[in-house]
Amino acid sequence: MATVPQRPKLVDPIVAAPELGLHRKLELDTVLAALRHDGLIDEAGALKVRADARSARGKMELHPIALIANQKLINPQDSKPLSLEVLTHWLAERAQLPYLKIDPMKIDAGAVTQVISHAYAQRYRILPVAVSPTQVVLATCEPFDTRWLADLGHILRRDIQRVVVNPVDLNRYLVEFYGVQRSIQKAQDAKLDGNGDGRGILNFEQLLELGKAGDIGADDRHVVHIVDWLLQYAFEQRASDIHLEPRRDTSPIRFRIDGVMHKVFELPTPVMVAVTARVKILGRMDLAEKRRPQDGRIKTRSAEGREVELRLSTMPTAFGEKVVLRIFDPDIVVKEFRQLGFSMDEEILWRSFVERPHGIVLVTGPTGSGKTTTLYSTLKHLATPDINVCTVEDPIEMVSPEFNQMQVQTAIDLDFATGVRTLMRQDPDIIMIGEIRDLETAQMAIQASLTGHLVLSTLHTNDAPTALSRLLDLGAPHYLIQSTLTGVVAQRLIRTLCPHCKVEAVVDVNAWNALVHRWQLPAPARAYAPKGCLECRNTGFLGRTGIYEMMRITPHIRQMITANLDLAKLSEAALADGMRPLRVSAAAQVARGITTIPEIVGVLPPVEE
Repeated sequence: MATVPQRPKLVDPIVAAPELGLHRKLELDTVLAALRHDGLIDEAGALKVRADARSARGKMELHPIALIANQKLINPQDSKPLSLEVLTHWLAERAQLPYLKIDPMKIDAGAVTQVISHAYAQRYRILPVAVSPTQVVLATCEPFDTRWLADLGHILRRDIQRVVVNPVDLNRYLVEFYGVQRSIQKAQDAKLDGNGDGRGILNFEQLLELGKAGDIGADDRHVVHIVDWLLQYAFEQRASDIHLEPRRDTSPIRFRIDGVMHKVFELPTPVMVAVTARVKILGRMDLAEKRRPQDGRIKTRSAEGREVELRLSTMPTAFGEKVVLRIFDPDIVVKEFRQLGFSMDEEILWRSFVERPHGIVLVTGPTGSGKTTTLYSTLKHLATPDINVCTVEDPIEMVSPEFNQMQVQTAIDLDFATGVRTLMRQDPDIIMIGEIRDLETAQMAIQASLTGHLVLSTLHTNDAPTALSRLLDLGAPHYLIQSTLTGVVAQRLIRTLCPHCKVEAVVDVNAWNALVHRWQLPAPARAYAPKGCLECRNTGFLGRTGIYEMMRITPHIRQMITANLDLAKLSEAALADGMRPLRVSAAAQVARGITTIPEIVGVLPPVEE
């Protein structure tokens, strides 16, 4: 965000013009005069704004700084756009009040909406954003309209602190916070009417009885509103997972953003039951079955019109069904290899693995390390009209029109091995197996490779060499592994520094040496550290990227794949043959200013001496 240069404090034009009065809302001419006085706008810009305001009069009432921001004028002082946030920052300076960018994830909507009524908040365009026993923080976009200040301080008997926010955010969150709270209250009232006592669900058995009685309320318009708001909110916050977690009295909702969990909201448990039921209806799941875990899918659209797919999973807990909605944005699987975090050398090596006609390529790493994204992006790259790509998955992560995808169904004995056996009769060129979990699946993968197919799959191991010992542990013959395995890639996801606010920092040589361990890489000339800004919600990190350990199965390594594999010697041989370990790949990302050493250390497997 462009920062407004420091200017000498001036007498506010509202005060300087007594005929306007002190406790009035901002007017366009007054704001334009102040902006011209401060050198942020010229006469031509002011005339353009006035002309637009005249043409828009009667259609909608816009705040003066919103009208000015819509013109996309350029600040003559720094040649940057006069955005709404820049103008809001300027207005806060003029009013000598703190500036705030509302982060809804840090506001307890249930608490702040109890401070003042919705009608009162709308009348004066104020929004409570923080509440404590001694103080209430109120956001406003009309910093010179103080008609409400004395009365509210007297009624609340607490100190009032004002902050300035942009009018678009203020109007939006006035509607959202009070609207959602109203829906929650209405849904809870419906529960009270239906249950008689309105108590929360105290144990699993009571929840089952409630489900049998059909007293769900999932079609109630207030519950529908809560679920719709929740999904759009998750899309806006870049969440990868939504967790609905029932508890005894109040049930939290948490989002996973860039790999980190954030508590974003709380619902009364009876309302959470209804929200869970609504989600299950959308996912075409059995509403009455609450004893067994279930899986489902929802396809919807974000506010921008992008099609988004959600994978649902339910789990019975002590206080009800816990639901996790995993969000799959189709945009993430159309990335180029470089966008996934591959360096140029890693991309060349990865292409050599997957652009051959046959062989097995394994992607390893713990849950949440990005294996699915890597495989789907690769399949998108490989799936040309003259190639038949088939997958067998449990579950299908993202439905894609370029592939022929099969879902594992254990209830009818359709497991990975049976699925691969079926796919081999479907004239495939490339087969993707969701995971190699047992000997039978490993044998079918090997058989598919021996008969001339390219097989991509995943394993859960910490590093690339361990994948070989895992296959041997499953019971796969060493001589068949020798014949079929092409390469193994271990990966992790790391948070990337926000490009808008990262700052240079002194390189911690000791931490660097501990990171690179025995590879003795020179410390970079400079490093970067997180700071926090509006773009990254003051976390200092924005998005994630991958780090990779790529092991090519060279003739030397093939000879070492025996029934009595020495993993330590195999790892040394792989390093000698050019494998770059995860730590070195991670260090390169630090040196490029992409991430930080503490972030890397948190995801890397421990060093084994």
